Amino acid sequence: MAVTYNPQTKQFHLRAGKASYVMQLFRSGYLAHIYWGKAVRDVRGERRFSRLDRAFSPNLAPSDRTFSLDTLPQEYPAYGNTDFRAPAYHVQLENGSTVTDLRYKTHHIYKGKPRLNGLPATYVEHEQEAETLEIVLGDALIGLEVTLQYTAYEKWNVITRAARFENKGGERLKLLRALSMSVDFPTADYDWIHLPGAWGRERWIERRPLVTGVQAAESRRGASSHQQNPFIALVAKNADEHQGEVYGFSFVYSGNFLAQVEVDQFHTARVSMGINPFDFTWLLQPGESFQTPEVVMVYSDQGLNGMSQTYHELYRTRLARGAFRDRERPILINNWEATYFDFNEEKLVNIAKTAAELGIELFVLDDGWFGKRDDDRRSLGDWIVNRRKLPNGLDGLAKQVNELGLQFGLWVEPEMVSPNSELYRKHPDWCLHVPNRPRSEGRNQLVLDYSREDVCDYIIETISNVLASAPITYVKWDMNRHMTEIGSAALPPERQRETAHRYMLGLYRVMDEMTSRFPHILFESCSGGGGRFDPGMLYYMPQTWTSDNTDAVSRLKIQYGTSLVYPISAMGAHVSAVPNHQVGRVASLKTRGHVAMSGNFGYELDITKLTETEKQMIKQQVAFYKDVRRLVQFGTFYRLLSPFEGNEAAWMFVSADRSEALVAYFRVLAEANAPLSYLRLKGLDPNQDYEIEGLGVYGGDELMYAGVALPYRSGDFISMMWRLKAVQR
Repeated sequence: MAVTYNPQTKQFHLRAGKASYVMQLFRSGYLAHIYWGKAVRDVRGERRFSRLDRAFSPNLAPSDRTFSLDTLPQEYPAYGNTDFRAPAYHVQLENGSTVTDLRYKTHHIYKGKPRLNGLPATYVEHEQEAETLEIVLGDALIGLEVTLQYTAYEKWNVITRAARFENKGGERLKLLRALSMSVDFPTADYDWIHLPGAWGRERWIERRPLVTGVQAAESRRGASSHQQNPFIALVAKNADEHQGEVYGFSFVYSGNFLAQVEVDQFHTARVSMGINPFDFTWLLQPGESFQTPEVVMVYSDQGLNGMSQTYHELYRTRLARGAFRDRERPILINNWEATYFDFNEEKLVNIAKTAAELGIELFVLDDGWFGKRDDDRRSLGDWIVNRRKLPNGLDGLAKQVNELGLQFGLWVEPEMVSPNSELYRKHPDWCLHVPNRPRSEGRNQLVLDYSREDVCDYIIETISNVLASAPITYVKWDMNRHMTEIGSAALPPERQRETAHRYMLGLYRVMDEMTSRFPHILFESCSGGGGRFDPGMLYYMPQTWTSDNTDAVSRLKIQYGTSLVYPISAMGAHVSAVPNHQVGRVASLKTRGHVAMSGNFGYELDITKLTETEKQMIKQQVAFYKDVRRLVQFGTFYRLLSPFEGNEAAWMFVSADRSEALVAYFRVLAEANAPLSYLRLKGLDPNQDYEIEGLGVYGGDELMYAGVALPYRSGDFISMMWRLKAVQR
């Protein structure tokens, strides 16, 4: 059994893969956290923490000065009843007070994993894959019930958590804070890892020791954002990529979030994660309920790589969905950096012709094909083909592309509207705004109000008409600004602070409908590149444009950091022109290819202007990637050298049977008279011999324990890529 309850000790024990997660009921129904880590047969709660009379920690019962919620490790802590640490939830009553008291009422254990209403979440294909525990807590005075939802996966060291609030009382309740999870660790002797960044510099790894007080990663931008990612990890001091304990927390949500660790006076650490309470409330009328999104918690005793490999496999096979989940992704050419808005049908067809000659499989038409969209100052929302640019329409262009042997893909940005558009002139209240305030713009556009059902209905039908108008097999779904003036003309005053979350619910509804209507289309999410690279989006769209920054050297850190949580099959990676359009760097076509081939491969440049030598190299890259893409997209990924720690980066992909591997090595800057160096590989069979093309035959044990000598190369921005194949005996 993955989940058990001992009525004598009042203890819940969740067994997930090779990990244990233990809780216990204390006193009159307080749910305490006892243990989370490597699997144990049993653990007694009273042995895990000492009860002491702590000064300035108030007591629930004056007769027992050793029991205080201020020192009890809890599962879903409240505000106002002797615990001064950050609560998991916060509720305001009609009388204005905010003190609540949740106690255990009942619980349910069952096989499988339920869906979360209106929200993305991990899933099971067979009920035997997981067991779910629901613990119902109640505040008898006000009729509030909170159901804590836990699922333990059988195969992986994974526990998922969420919470459902139900108002079973007679008065209105207002949620001020409704996080998805909280865990109290008995010590704060960990490092904290998160993934900060900016546009063009997403998901850089930052690691530092926990300190007393609060450390947080959060977004208040209406999206998970370039600036932060909804992921944090607590890492043992001695842990590195391949050994040591790691606790990962990943939020399956695409909007405002909070991921927080509070280290208290006794050096314990409280980790909490969920919808950001900033500018959030939710009104619960009697009989209404509220569901929080899911947090996926991963334990690893094999370092960061062990954690990452769990997230990769889970998110690739039990978060991503649809026909493309397990299918090899096509090699594409996108016209954006080749033409920007300045194109016509002839130019696009010429790019497609050259792409076909080079073996590329998919042509993608980016921004500028609709309305009067000759720049970024107009026409978003007017999803009508620009016949001046495309006299034969999307259908005519797509058929020409298909005749060349390529699939046809299209860029859309359905969440935005230009003030200079027919849609905005007809429906000025359809954007997020507040009365009597200016409507600030980003990239000359406003955000459509997806909290409104009529707006969502319009987008579903309008974009459906576009996608049905031509043989489209790929869609790049973009979103190029964050939310300001967050308000809705369709909501009453007491619900205005629900707008941002209602927007996400509306967006998820639209995406669910679109992907269901067009299951043959491969959808790729994008938000100015990687500004919404989160698990919530992967539920609907199995890949994401990793960053608008296509510079190969910049991408080393971006893709390395992204791999901490997200599978390689989710990462769009393209070769672009030099000097690079984002940073001006000149890297060789070889290096640009090796970086891009470490994800879902494609090109984003004017291939009609390349030399014959460059075209021949691209042809070779395309052929090579076709041969290794299943290994890259679905193999086991190992990080070998971190670009955050030195002048080099390296990673590798290993097949499930360990008969094949692909290794990529990169050095950023040259060094005069540099020492010899060796690269130790991972994940191979130590008893198997492997042939490395161009280098010879090595034992798997030699490659992993002694390493392979790196050939000397001069120059900046160099790369090497080796393919390993097991030698047949």
